[in-house]
Amino acid sequence: MGKHGAVKRRTVVIGLGTAAGAAAAGGFALNARATDSAPAGSSTAPDTLTFDKDAFTELTATISTDDGDKKVKYHFYKAITYVAAPVDEKYQSLNVSVPVEIDGEPVDATRAPILMANSVGGYMPSSVADATGVGGAAMTGAPGGTGGASPSASASASAGAGEVESGGNAQLDGRGQMVSNAKLALAAGYVVVEPGARGRTLVDSDGTYYGVAPAAIVDLKAAVRYVRFNKGRIPGDTDRIVTSGTSAGGALSALLGASGDSPLYDAHLKEIGAADASDAIFASGDWCPIADLEHADMAYEWNWGANKLSSGALADQTVSKELKSAFADYQASLKLRAEGFGTLTARNLDEYLLKTYLEPAATRYLGALSESERSAYLTSNPFITWSAGKATFTWADFLTHVGARKKGIPAFDAFDLSSGENNLFGKGATKARHFTLYSLRHESGGSARLDSDIPEKLKLMNPTHFIAERNKGMARHWWIRVGTKDSDTSLTVVGNLAASLKALGADVNAAMYWDKGHGANDDAADFIEWIAQVTGYRNRKK
Repeated sequence: MGKHGAVKRRTVVIGLGTAAGAAAAGGFALNARATDSAPAGSSTAPDTLTFDKDAFTELTATISTDDGDKKVKYHFYKAITYVAAPVDEKYQSLNVSVPVEIDGEPVDATRAPILMANSVGGYMPSSVADATGVGGAAMTGAPGGTGGASPSASASASAGAGEVESGGNAQLDGRGQMVSNAKLALAAGYVVVEPGARGRTLVDSDGTYYGVAPAAIVDLKAAVRYVRFNKGRIPGDTDRIVTSGTSAGGALSALLGASGDSPLYDAHLKEIGAADASDAIFASGDWCPIADLEHADMAYEWNWGANKLSSGALADQTVSKELKSAFADYQASLKLRAEGFGTLTARNLDEYLLKTYLEPAATRYLGALSESERSAYLTSNPFITWSAGKATFTWADFLTHVGARKKGIPAFDAFDLSSGENNLFGKGATKARHFTLYSLRHESGGSARLDSDIPEKLKLMNPTHFIAERNKGMARHWWIRVGTKDSDTSLTVVGNLAASLKALGADVNAAMYWDKGHGANDDAADFIEWIAQVTGYRNRKK
């Protein structure tokens, strides 16, 4: 039993893999051959991490898809501890669902892609221990209590300012209905893995916060290693692992995609007894990722600084302008380029986002409406010009259309240490710490220094670091989405993430959902089909 856990340990495995194809850009191979071999410096996993292929329950679920309801019979492996030395088994365990029959037809999932769907929201704890079937992973931090079970007693600390805004993994489709990538993947014949992970609010009896950074990404990497370590013991292609996540879970999914097999995590993985296997993944699905945290306050003010707070007042414009100015320097340092725009700077980034994402999103939305619905929408939103089947408008009018910004100032590294992200960078019995020099020195003076461990933790939590370093274990395929009215973070996060990946030759499918907020997933069926396309898989009946 783990130090903090009360969940009985069980074990599971997944996979029968084929090598991923090579793709190079400028001499840099993106995940050129993701194999199940262990990276240098990884730990040695004991026999306790071997899957018991008979430890399943056969379940049947009726899953609604765009093609109608699908009746799926599947083998459900529940709450399997994925590390040999767990800190808390309740969170360091995973569920596996393997389809065996769809609409009465037997299915062979031996070579099926594996969707690893995390349920992390707000960098809070996620557990699969109480799930009763696929898509049932519990998640804390969801707005209105949607998306999972209630928080556990150990994760029930009161929410700080901004905690709910950046939390929540409850995905909604275009009709505002709940959507589950895990269930849709199972209905398509894929193997589904749902890992739990430690989160920032977990506190032990002596007051130590044991789920703060980098616990969540270390756990999810350990889950990937576990799946790959067990290659060949249950169906599923371990060279075709696709991750998905929303909000903080989206950032973690992106981090899994960017940081595959990085030695920076080796000591952390060894400490918890992670399996001897690769933690590289094939593809990454990321919805509204709360990422690049050390630059998130700057980006937020560049994007939303002119928008009023929910109170109707403007945020402190002195602070806003200082952060916006700092963002200009940061954006210039990235040296990103985009076809038709040249180098992306703070001066042309608005036009880039407008032409690449926002106007196409509005065009798709309006084009899908009936003529009467479109006319009514355009009458209510006269800032949009609709001509020859295309929507155009200005950046300034778009900001006015979005309305009040969701977060205060600074949006992430709060001056009073009240944000969920401050908690994420807590340490020991210290619940929250500053992680940017700007906020720290605003409160403590111009000579203050960040705690010595903060820079390394920021690296471990930021996918952009690994992209900039051209990490060799990086995923080749990326699906990135965000709603245009999502002011939980800056839209530049998605724009820069996509641009930086494209610059390395990655296959990037990035788009925005018009008029949608945090957690939107308007094209879930397209994501499931995209998995089939990039993995080359088609459902195989027996």
